[in-house]
Amino acid sequence: MSVKIRKSLVASALVGAAALASNNVMADPLNDLHKAGATIQTAAVKSQTKIDNIYGQTQELIADYRSTVDETEIMKVYNDHVQRLVDDQNSQIESLERQIAGIDKTKQNVVPLMYRMIDTLEQFIKADVPFDTEERVERIEKLRDIMTSASVTTSEKFRQVLEAYMIEKDYSTTMVANQGTLNIDGRDISVDFARLGRIAYVAQSFDQKSAWVWNNTTKQWEALGDEFLKPIKETIRMARKQAAPDLVKLPIFGAE
Repeated sequence: MSVKIRKSLVASALVGAAALASNNVMADPLNDLHKAGATIQTAAVKSQTKIDNIYGQTQELIADYRSTVDETEIMKVYNDHVQRLVDDQNSQIESLERQIAGIDKTKQNVVPLMYRMIDTLEQFIKADVPFDTEERVERIEKLRDIMTSASVTTSEKFRQVLEAYMIEKDYSTTMVANQGTLNIDGRDISVDFARLGRIAYVAQSFDQKSAWVWNNTTKQWEALGDEFLKPIKETIRMARKQAAPDLVKLPIFGAE
């Protein structure tokens, strides 16, 4: 009995030892597998982290790229705009340079023209009906003075020459009366003058008994008959706005 029990214990001990040995043999591969799995997991986490970092960096680069592209497009549009402005300014500069060159040439042509205009106006006054002669001659002299003045611009000189022409033109549409003297046969006679444009220039003595008309062809005053005394008197009154405008009979010399 005891011998069987001992054999049984020995057998159990052998079986246990074998089982323990078998467990130890199986435990090593499992540990290796767990270690390998853990290593792979760690590597995977690191790889994912790297991927995440790379992705983040890539997104940042893409954003920077897009921003750079947008800025480039904006700069291109702006540069095109600036270029158009520069082109327009260059065009204006060229235009101004042409105008300046034209002004210089115009001045060269205008100055001789003004001198000719002044000479022509002076000749016209000398040939015209002799009213306000002193004032008109003084105007010519003033024009000649400003032509040699460096302080007066060319444009202002031209303006004054044109103004003198306009004044002479307006004389043709005015009716005026004034007083003065006529030298008739060596005698100075006080008279009332009346001028109807350049159509008629007449005079009447203060006593209204004598009348004369200027003959611009002969350049002298000619006596009128008594039939003109009343019309000339009415013309003088109308010129002074003492009577309403009306038809009157006046001596008129036709153009030759």
